Amino acid sequence: MPTILTYNINGIRAALKKDLNGWLFAADADIVCLQEIKAKPEQFDDAAFNDLGYICYINSAEKPGYSGVAILSKITPKHIEYGCGIEQIDFEGRIIRADFENYSVMSVYFPSGSNSERQGFKMEFLALFHTYIAELKKTIPNLIISGDYNICHQAIDIHNPKVNKNSSGFLPEEREWISQFIDSGFIDSFRHLNKEPHHYSWWSYRANARAKNLGWRIDYNMISTTLLPKLKRSQILPAARHSDHCPVLVELAD
Repeated sequence: MPTILTYNINGIRAALKKDLNGWLFAADADIVCLQEIKAKPEQFDDAAFNDLGYICYINSAEKPGYSGVAILSKITPKHIEYGCGIEQIDFEGRIIRADFENYSVMSVYFPSGSNSERQGFKMEFLALFHTYIAELKKTIPNLIISGDYNICHQAIDIHNPKVNKNSSGFLPEEREWISQFIDSGFIDSFRHLNKEPHHYSWWSYRANARAKNLGWRIDYNMISTTLLPKLKRSQILPAARHSDHCPVLVELAD
């Protein structure tokens, strides 16, 4: 079973200028799930990752310089699924799935609720995605859904839960969605192994938030409950600074 990293890199071209490929060489994960690549395939420097032993699979948004996800894999997949077949969300390039022999890995970039219209789209996305996954699990029971969920699940996952109780990303209905998603047969791999507070994966660029560790934990490696016996390790890696997010690792034993 693989070691997987999820990382919202907030622009692949900017991240490569900050030596993302050098960092990935040292990290040596089997599979890397990227979100918010902000690049069309022709703008994505495959060679930088091919040199590290990765094959690159990219699902870009129709809108230039926006959204987009990718999977980099040292293991050759049996199949790559670009999007999820739901027209009203696939045009934003938010989902890609790699199918391997006994499991599948998804890189997903959930919408943010930056305004009331986008918050409505976010809630629609969450409902459609949950239905899609429930159907997918019938044929692919061993799923690893990695990505930027843009939701903090519990008070422990955000630096100031009282102040942010009405903020998109910590709204009661969003948190309830995460609870229901977990209850449908998933494990939050990091929180399952790490119960301590003050572990975050995203920090605002404002007010020196990262230096003060005033963050949000919105990036997850959710694994099917069937994979729980194989869950070996999960870590947030805040020392990596190519983005306003940091990578989150999960390691599954053979």
